Order: sequence, then structure tokens, then C-alpha cells
Amino acid sequence: MINYTFHKIDVDDVIQLQQISRITFSETFAEHNTEEDLNKYLQEQLSLNKLVEELNNNYSEFYFASENERVIGYLKLNWEKAQTELIDEAAFEIERIYILKEYFGKGLGQFLLDHAIIIGKAHQPTFIWLGVWEKNSRAIRFYEKNGFKIFSSHLFTLGNDIQTDLLMKLEINN
Repeated sequence: MINYTFHKIDVDDVIQLQQISRITFSETFAEHNTEEDLNKYLQEQLSLNKLVEELNNNYSEFYFASENERVIGYLKLNWEKAQTELIDEAAFEIERIYILKEYFGKGLGQFLLDHAIIIGKAHQPTFIWLGVWEKNSRAIRFYEKNGFKIFSSHLFTLGNDIQTDLLMKLEINN
């Protein structure tokens, strides 16, 4: 059995956060997007300044998943006004779950999602939600398997390309 560790990070970890963010985002989306759009997104949305700003938001938290002290994935969580789409201020958002491609199918995604749900439930939200690219069928199936249901959609800009994210939520029984 693989032993993953999980810990909250802060602004001191921003270089490592940028590295894992750029690698995992590229691995996930490079084959379906132009190099120009991908590079624009990486430069604008995953810059050190942008990540420091996100790390300093009191309504967001980042966590690393590691194996033998090597960072292999991460997640970003938002609540209240930090949510990317303010559908319900009492809801809780899982904004990002990204893992290295070599860990696909090895339980790491489930490990991170389980931790995100535990943290989310501690906020006593009306529901937990996330957005997933409509063409990412692997992720959609994963979230559906975990009880998330599609309830809406919104637009997501990757470089100059306007894409559609499906919004999925998990009802919480408090």
C-alpha cells in the first residue's frame, strides 16, 4: 500500500506550489489545447504573484500531497467570498485537485478528494462543489463515483480559448 502524506501549505511554499501547479496543469491539459493558450494561462494564472495573492486569502487554503517527501499533487479549497463562482456563500468549493500523471489510477486523487471533503464538512456548508472541464471525462466519472452531480456550468478562459466547465456538487447532510 502506498503511503501519501497531506499537509497545509503557506506562502513560504510558493515556489514549490508554482512548480507542481504548472507541471500538473500542463500534463492534464496540454494535449487538448494549443501551446500558446496553455503558456498564456501558466504565465498569468500560475505566476508567483498570483499564487502569493491566493495563498494570502483568508478564505482559501492549499494543501500538498507527498510521497516520501516528494510533492506529487495539491489541492486548493475556497469558502465564502473566495469561491470562484458565488452560487451560495455558505457553500464550499474544491477549486483545484491536481496530481502528477504518473499517479493517475493509484488512489492519490481519492486521497486528496477525501481530505477536501473532510475539510469542507468542517465548515458546515450547504454543499461542496467544484468545476470540471466538460471534456475531462475521466474527472467527471471520478466525481460522479464520489456522489457529485452536475448542477450547472460556467465559462473558463484558458489563454484565449473560452471553455465550459461543468459545475458539480455534493449534497451535505449536516
